[in-house]
Amino acid sequence: MKPMKYIYAFLAGALLMFAASSEAYAQKERNMGIVRSALRGLHYSVRAGYNIGGTSPLPLPVEIRGINSYKPLMGFSIEGNMEKYLNNNWGLSIGLRLENKMMSTDATVKNYKMSMISDEGRLDGYWTGKVKTYVKNSYISLPVLITYRIGQRWKVKLGPYFSYLMSGDFSGSAYDGYLRKSTPIGAKVELDADHPGSYDFSDDLEKFNAGLQLGAEWKAFSHLNVYMDLNWGLKSVFPKDFETITFAMYPIYATFGFAYAF
Repeated sequence: MKPMKYIYAFLAGALLMFAASSEAYAQKERNMGIVRSALRGLHYSVRAGYNIGGTSPLPLPVEIRGINSYKPLMGFSIEGNMEKYLNNNWGLSIGLRLENKMMSTDATVKNYKMSMISDEGRLDGYWTGKVKTYVKNSYISLPVLITYRIGQRWKVKLGPYFSYLMSGDFSGSAYDGYLRKSTPIGAKVELDADHPGSYDFSDDLEKFNAGLQLGAEWKAFSHLNVYMDLNWGLKSVFPKDFETITFAMYPIYATFGFAYAF
């Protein structure tokens, strides 16, 4: 049996050496591929950042009388992109990004069109009082940007982005106020903080969104960059025929993060 053990050990060692050799060859090929891409003016990077911002109407409608509080929530952005430089300064960047756009707000409103669930059942009408709103929308986005290099360390980017909603949450509660059923002078229903009304418009969110992206990136080290982007949605998160919220709600978020350049 001992000779068989030696044979098995030899075969296992040979297999490990072959695997290591194959991995080294594959790594060498990947490195050569990156070098060849760089020679053709192609550059790759992976980015990770933190989103901060809000989903808001612009300008604030008369129904919103004041913002009592705003809380940015932990929204992340992970992106891979490719850049092609056309000359020493100008280039084109295209990426694929997974991102969360999140926030929480508390506002005071008057005659705010609302559909909610309360202890009395479903209520539709016009709400006057306080409203808490929670937003957590997850998108897969495609930015297509023009890039311009400023010196050896700085570059700026500008262009459109296109997003698809993978999952969405737009919900909240109404409290410390009253609702007029159906019309602004309809029957009055009062709700307090202990017995609020709740609403959830998540299923009504628009699947597609688009906007403009403006960003700047600074080369801190050989492969590590620091960046900041502003993503300004030009399309409401709700479709035009959504009747409960009568004004457009735009996603406006800034991203701060790091990029690893290959």
